[in-house]
Amino acid sequence: MTADADVLARALTSDAPLTWVLTGDSITHGLVHTQGGRTYAEHLHEIVRGELGRVHDAVIDTAISGWRVVQLLDDFDRRVATWRPQVVTVMIGTNDCSDEGVFPVITPSEFAASLTAFVRRVRELGAIPVLQTPPAVDVPNAPERGRIAEFAQAVRDVAAAEGTILVDQFARFATLGNGGVPWGLMNDPFHPNATGHEALALELAEVLGLDPAESRVLPKLRADVAAGRLN
Repeated sequence: MTADADVLARALTSDAPLTWVLTGDSITHGLVHTQGGRTYAEHLHEIVRGELGRVHDAVIDTAISGWRVVQLLDDFDRRVATWRPQVVTVMIGTNDCSDEGVFPVITPSEFAASLTAFVRRVRELGAIPVLQTPPAVDVPNAPERGRIAEFAQAVRDVAAAEGTILVDQFARFATLGNGGVPWGLMNDPFHPNATGHEALALELAEVLGLDPAESRVLPKLRADVAAGRLN
């Protein structure tokens, strides 16, 4: 357990309200690809404010489709600081790894440097940073994102160097896909569908130690993901 995980565990036993900010790119933004289903941020909201009964907590999704880590840094005040959070999760890298489009092509080390700056700015707020690797990509059908594994590893490296909580969604999706992409959890080559968001929510909840007694949400998510990965 990291020091941050210990601090979060203690915070979750306190009555003091927490503000959770979830930021990143289109996967966290959650538009279109869930086709009206809940995003992983919305599942987290139900687990925290519903099943854990932390009704004074706030769960805020500030992600924007198409964004990269440098944009999160440039707009840090609006995306993160203005909410005065105690917990900040970031899932980023799916766009950063692309070698097509209007943005300059960057290396994994450049990405890692920017992500490190992001983590340190979160800590300056007194908040707990939580790093999430992006889920796997169907590289044959999205060749511009063929470096995704290198960028997922960069997230792991930053988490290790900075001592942050790590939620390895990339590894989890690879497991669900038996080493490949779990087709039943995807809406296109790199956006999870509604069931994929259930998988993201499960992994996030497990790593953060969110396990409400007699939960109704978590068993349903597990059942949906188990069925969905077979499609």
